[in-house]
Amino acid sequence: MKNIGYLAQDISILHRKYYKDTKEQFDELKLNPTAACILLSVGDYKEVSQNQVARLLVVDKGLATREINKMQKLDYLSKSDGVGKTKILKLTDTGKKIVEKVQQIRIDWWEKRFADTGIKADSPLVAAIESVVDGIVDPVDSGND
Repeated sequence: MKNIGYLAQDISILHRKYYKDTKEQFDELKLNPTAACILLSVGDYKEVSQNQVARLLVVDKGLATREINKMQKLDYLSKSDGVGKTKILKLTDTGKKIVEKVQQIRIDWWEKRFADTGIKADSPLVAAIESVVDGIVDPVDSGND
């Protein structure tokens, strides 16, 4: 059995394989991996700011802003003013349709991987990974920032 230190490498392998396998599907939607994750994150909240999305995904604010601006031009996202300089993000009707497609791409890929290995979605492994991520990611609070 490998030591736990290899877990990061294994997760990176899964991450790269997922994006390699799904690249054509995301290209058709004019999305890259970061943009897809941003859309999914915006879709998860009634109201979320650009800064909150960057923290949720643990990405640089500048990268998040660039991707959000691209998606706004594609009519996937809209921005509105929040408190101070805060920008609130919402999915447009087009963005909602794209999120459904992104979710299906992700579900299909993971279901295949789980079926190939016999791992079930309710595996303790899934809960353990979610727990580690919850310890890293700043929660979205109700106040805008």
